[in-house]
Amino acid sequence: MQLNAELRGETTHQVLDRNVSEVLQEIRVAITAVQVLFAFLLTLPFQSRFADLGTFGTTVYSVTMISTALATVVLIAPVSFHRMLFRRRQKAAIVQFADRSLVVGLTLLLTGITSAVLLVLDVVLGRPPAVAVCAAIVLIALTTWYVLPLRRRADRSS
Repeated sequence: MQLNAELRGETTHQVLDRNVSEVLQEIRVAITAVQVLFAFLLTLPFQSRFADLGTFGTTVYSVTMISTALATVVLIAPVSFHRMLFRRRQKAAIVQFADRSLVVGLTLLLTGITSAVLLVLDVVLGRPPAVAVCAAIVLIALTTWYVLPLRRRADRSS
């Protein structure tokens, strides 16, 4: 962080201010996806065909609901963390906590997205195509959300 700050002509406090702003913006983007998915999930049990899902469908729904609820909690946690530490000179701790929360929250969001797609496509296309599509979604998400950035980070540190 120090080298980057020097290259930008920023003080440590300016870097922390920028990092807090950036991480809160990232949370805003992620939480929008969670809100839409969560709203869909909250209405689903009240649909007439929900009772026809069977054990597999209700299990997938439960995983989807739980992972989305947890993603909501984890992605909102940095906002509460920030509020509780507001004006306590804890920006470094806020940034560190928010960074970890975003990684965990995105993982939970991926679980929610994938299982929601599995739930819908199982009804629409049948189980084998639904599983195949979900596997592709997981592969693409893991690659773009984790593998490529981590590879880039490793390349930059060597």
